[in-house]
Order: sequence, then C-alpha cells, then structure tokens
Amino acid sequence: MAAQFDIDELHWLLDIVQSIDVGVVVMDRDYRIEVWNSFMENHSGLGSTQANESSLFELFPEIDQSWFTQKVETSVMLGTRAFTIWEQRPNLFRFKSYQPITGLADEMYQNVTILPLRSSNGKTDHVCLIIYDVTGVAVNKRQLESANNKLRELALRDGLTGLLNRRYWESCLEHEFARHQRYDNEVSLVMFDIDHFKKVNDTFGHQAGDEVIRTTARLTEQLARETDFCGRYGGEEFVVLLPDTALEGAQQFAERLRQSVERQQLDHQGTPLKFTISLGVARLTDAMENYQALIEQADKALYQSKEEGRNRTTVAE
Repeated sequence: MAAQFDIDELHWLLDIVQSIDVGVVVMDRDYRIEVWNSFMENHSGLGSTQANESSLFELFPEIDQSWFTQKVETSVMLGTRAFTIWEQRPNLFRFKSYQPITGLADEMYQNVTILPLRSSNGKTDHVCLIIYDVTGVAVNKRQLESANNKLRELALRDGLTGLLNRRYWESCLEHEFARHQRYDNEVSLVMFDIDHFKKVNDTFGHQAGDEVIRTTARLTEQLARETDFCGRYGGEEFVVLLPDTALEGAQQFAERLRQSVERQQLDHQGTPLKFTISLGVARLTDAMENYQALIEQADKALYQSKEEGRNRTTVAE
C-alpha cells in the first residue's frame, strides 16, 4: 500500500513538473538531459524524446560553456543553489518571446536557478535547472529606465533648441573652473547672440524667430566638438564652453560659426530670411576669482562686437 502511494505521489509530481509555467531541466553530471518538461518543449521546439540523453551544449551551442560549467560546479561543490538573473545575463536559452509586448523584446528574458540534486546515498549526481520567463518584468523595467533617462535629459536641455539649459551649463562651467584651478588647463568661452532679433520677430513673427533660434543652435552643435558644452543662455543669447582650448582656438571656432550663420538663408513663406550673430571670446585666467568672471569677460567682448557694428567677433583683452 505504501509503495502504491509512493508511485501515485511520483505521478503527481511528474504531472506538476509538466504543467507548471517554468522550465525544468534535469541533467546528469555529464550535462546530459534526463528531464525536459513541456515548457522547454514548447519554447525550444524540441520534444523530450529529442532532448533526453542529449548533451545540453550540443543542443544549445550558444550557451557559454566555460561560464555555465563553472557556475554549476561551484553550486555542486558548495551544495547550495545558484542563480543567474536577466540584468547580468539576459538569458540562458535563446527562446523567442511570445508575450503580448510585440516589438519590445525579440528574445525571452530569463532568471535561472541551479539546484544540485542529491541521491539517497548523499551523492550529488544530478543538477536541476529552473528557468523563469521574466520578459514582462525586464521590459517594464527597461521602459521605466528609458523614460527616466529621457526625463533627466529634458531637465538638462532647453526645450526649443535642445542645447544645455542655463542652470546645467553653468554647473559645467563651474566644474571646468575647478579643474583649471587644479590642473591649470586652458578654458575658453564664446558668448554670442542673434543680431536685431526683435526686428526678426516683429517683421516675420515669433514662429520665424523660433526657427532662427533653432537654426543657430543646430549650426552651433555641428561645429562644436563632443567635448564642448553648447548652451542657450537666455532668449536669443548662446554660450559655448571650450575645455582645453586656448584663446586662438576659441577665436577660430567663433569665426567659423559667425561665417556659417551668415551664409545661412531661411525660406519664410517664400521670403528669404538672413540673419547674423555677434560674438565675444574670453579665456579663463588665474586672476579670475570665480567662473562668473569668465562670463563677464565674454559678455563685455560680445557687447563690444555689437557696439562696433555687429556680425563680428571680439576677443577679450
């Protein structure tokens, strides 16, 4: 009677293993498969008759054998469970994702538990793998991370131009000021604004004015290096912080930008719209007590450009 109960109990356990919505794989110590449940059949396309007695690594050569065997052998040696999570390794088996999140995940994300199995004599002669489909959790987390990154980016950027906003740009300048104090590296600053911008707005309208601002920002980013910091200082005024750049190099950048803007022509409802910019260039010196002093020097040079007729670059003495 007791033996019959044990057999019945075994059938129940086999039914459970086949029915649960996780992958169950049992291997011997040579990594040959002995149990391959319906979850694994459905997602791999391999029936249990094909999988049984086959080498795991022959069926799935994409598995990193060196990494996986080390993980399993350590688990067996310590006699404890081991785990892999999707954040560290997206999956163990490259199964297609069939969850209703089309386009967000081509492959199934998996968490895996490695479970050493001891026989009645206390010897670990089998290992069980339990594979959890965590695609939904993984995609949701990555979507949230992406959204948060976009929000952080928006917080740093000016909405109209996509350039750095004033608060973030000034923090970059403050950082460069501290770096100059420590390493005595060259730092230059270019400030500029759009000439007669009010006249553009009054003549062509604010939408045209916004397009002039966006065009100026685009040309600025095209000419700047990846290490430069381009920002909108306010209204039609812009700044470009040039780390590790001497005054001569900053002046050359300013002139290239001025000429590029001067050559630009917008089409506003069939009417050509041209505009220019005036620029001021200054470099950070040891005599400056704070980063605001560099802004003041560049701003004075910009004011001088406007006083002397606009569409020109002035270098601060």
